[in-house]
Parts: sequence; C-alpha cells; structure tokens
Amino acid sequence: MDDVYAINVAKTEIREAYNTADPERLLAVMDEGLVDFSDRRPAGFGQGGREALRAHLEALFSTYTARLSPIIMEIKVMGATAVDYGWHELTLTPKAEGEPVYIRTRYLEVWKKDKTR
Repeated sequence: MDDVYAINVAKTEIREAYNTADPERLLAVMDEGLVDFSDRRPAGFGQGGREALRAHLEALFSTYTARLSPIIMEIKVMGATAVDYGWHELTLTPKAEGEPVYIRTRYLEVWKKDKTR
C-alpha cells in the first residue's frame, strides 16, 4: 500500500473513532510507543500515554457527542518516517443540555512505517 494512502486510511480511522465514540478504534491506529503532546493535557509516553489517552477519550465520549473533521494540508514521506499536518475541527455536542462547542486546532503528526504491513 502506498504510504500516503496508508496515512489517509489511518486518519479516516481516527476520524471515525471520534465520530463513533470508540476509544479502542483510535488506539488501534496508534503506535505502542505513542508520544502524546496534546494541548491542555499532560504529555503521555508509551503505554502510560495510551492509558491516559483512553481515559481522556472515555470521559469525553461520556459527556459529549463528538464530530471530528481532519483537514490534512500535507503528508510528507521521508523513508520509514512521515509527517502530516493541518487542522482538526472538532464539534462537541453535550449529551446533557448546552450548546455545541467548536474547536479548531493545528496539528502535526509523526508516523513511522509499520514493518508488519
């Protein structure tokens, strides 16, 4: 599979994980050595980072219905490593009363080739 296509497939899985409130689907895309530098949350590394991300997503999905729209500006492949960057537009609709919250953030992701695929 072409590397750019594979990253697009992974980004689709990330989007669908948010849109279906499925933390395990999102974590299935993430590397075991995950480094999570998400804004406004403690940095997470490896298994501890994965567990922290799972807990964050479970709390988020229990409170909100999420709708993620990734906007990829570029995917740059450099051998066994790639980066992509763009914006994530996230709409969070409270499951209880309240107005939806719209969040637009810039992102940069670093990918490494999975030798098993």
